[in-house]
Amino acid sequence: MPSLDNPHDAGVPPSPLPMWAQRALLGVFLAGFFLSGVYAATEHWRRATFTLGAALLWLAGLRWACDSQVIGLFAVRSRRFDAAFCTVIGLGMMVLAWSVDSLGS
Repeated sequence: MPSLDNPHDAGVPPSPLPMWAQRALLGVFLAGFFLSGVYAATEHWRRATFTLGAALLWLAGLRWACDSQVIGLFAVRSRRFDAAFCTVIGLGMMVLAWSVDSLGS
């Protein structure tokens, strides 16, 4: 059976957070992700974009605080790359959603 460890995180110390706390923090991210999907499905595009951007910023923090085994598929590269990527994309989405005119909605 192949190892599920992220090879980019070799030598990174384990998270000081207990496993239940790491999973709870991941649950907050997943709730934000699904909430953005609900907003998109109900045609609230600015809210959906802003919420997804905020969820990505949360994920950037999770990438630093949690173990790769807990993060799972969201641990793609090294912690530094993943956190930087999520921060840039999340901030970009939030700024874009904030800067678009609401057109009276």
